Amino acid sequence: MAEVVNVRFETVSSSARVAPVDEETGDQNKQEPLQIISISEMSMEGSESWLPITESRKGNTLTAALHLLCSGIGVQILMLPLGFVALGWFWGSVFLSIAYVWQLYTTWVLVHLHESAHGIRYSRYLHLSIVAFGLKLGKLLAIFPTMYLSGGTCVMFIINGGWIMELFYKIMCGDNLHCNAKTLTGAQWFLLFVCLSIFLSQFFPNLNSLSRVSLIGSIMAVAYCTMIWILSVSKGPEKGVSHDPAEAATSDMVRVRNALNGLGFIAFVFRGHNVVLEIQGTMRSNRNRPSKVPMWRGVTISYLVIIPMCLFPLAIVGYWAYGNKIPFNGGILSALIMFHINNTSKYVLGTMCLTLVIHYICAFQIYAMVVFDNLERLYVSKKNEPCPRWIRSAIRVFFGGLTYFISVAFPFLGSLGLLIGAIVLPLTLSYPCFMWIAIKKPRTMSPMWCLNVGLGSLGALLSVVLVVSSLSSLIATGLDANFFKPK
Repeated sequence: MAEVVNVRFETVSSSARVAPVDEETGDQNKQEPLQIISISEMSMEGSESWLPITESRKGNTLTAALHLLCSGIGVQILMLPLGFVALGWFWGSVFLSIAYVWQLYTTWVLVHLHESAHGIRYSRYLHLSIVAFGLKLGKLLAIFPTMYLSGGTCVMFIINGGWIMELFYKIMCGDNLHCNAKTLTGAQWFLLFVCLSIFLSQFFPNLNSLSRVSLIGSIMAVAYCTMIWILSVSKGPEKGVSHDPAEAATSDMVRVRNALNGLGFIAFVFRGHNVVLEIQGTMRSNRNRPSKVPMWRGVTISYLVIIPMCLFPLAIVGYWAYGNKIPFNGGILSALIMFHINNTSKYVLGTMCLTLVIHYICAFQIYAMVVFDNLERLYVSKKNEPCPRWIRSAIRVFFGGLTYFISVAFPFLGSLGLLIGAIVLPLTLSYPCFMWIAIKKPRTMSPMWCLNVGLGSLGALLSVVLVVSSLSSLIATGLDANFFKPK
């Protein structure tokens, strides 16, 4: 959905002619070309103040950094050392660095595409995709990835959050058989996580109001990442650990497939691009201080300073300490508990699990807010009035029930992470580059044109290759499709 700042309208049949207005003189800037957009699009401008993403424009550099940090570190970070298992020290480090720089560049692209030269702001990824690629193609390319990276991520938080809550309970019970016998079922742990998350969401009406939640989530994320790699260093590498990727391959085909899956584990750790524009939409913007200035500062703080302090030590130390013994389910967390549950205080391990759960609940709020915004827009567009409080609460309860049902019905979604992640990978690495070309229209064969065409094409090709590799792995290893049987 677009917003227009400081514009003058001239109605021409079924279209609106929109041009920038000089803030000081009020005269129309005749040097800028007029942009034709539909009346139906412009009629939604007033509703921006009614929707959760753009209801509050009080965001700043600090709140942006907190939102990005809380949403940028997620479930997938625990799987990062598995990329090194398949690629080894050198190539693992090289590809992790390349992926990090690549996603940082596409974040920069999105930040600078958020607001056009005509004052139109694009505060949702889907709308920017439609503007860049057209209505049909824009929806086709962006709807599934944005849905998965919002609602699907919330489902993964439920599945992993429920598992970690159960793990916390078992760690604190220890060898007490009576205590362990009273544990909840998998579905009940999922329900507990959903209830806590949806209850918390009732107190925060819009994205900007989540800044305190993001602060807590960011602290928890940095805390558990730091605890995991420090504990791993203090315990030292496990006996019999191998750091040779060739040992896990029984043939050249398996070696290639493992290497591609390793690329997938590294590429999928960088997500959150589907909320970058939404976070920037919480900021004020004017001609003297466009929103891209504080937003990029927030990106710099989170992506250049804090997130690397979590990603790189966790990947390198995790691979050094556990090597080829890192299990696929749970990643480095499972390895740490499996090898050190008997020689580490249960209160230390319990605290680590608790920080994980708190972070998941906090990050759930950010990704869920995108879905709340879409659902509330349906009501606003039909009634042309803001959602009453009871409807807003009902929407959130409905979303909680839907995600709970999906998590219980498909508890094996984590096993499909590589495949689904490969399908939505272009949203992070490819689409922003093509959006820049479509909207900014750089001169053909200029440096920016070549860079974006190259990266966009490479990202799309990488997605196709990883989809094939993931399907090949599923065919070779099989899938434990335990429908409605969460473990």
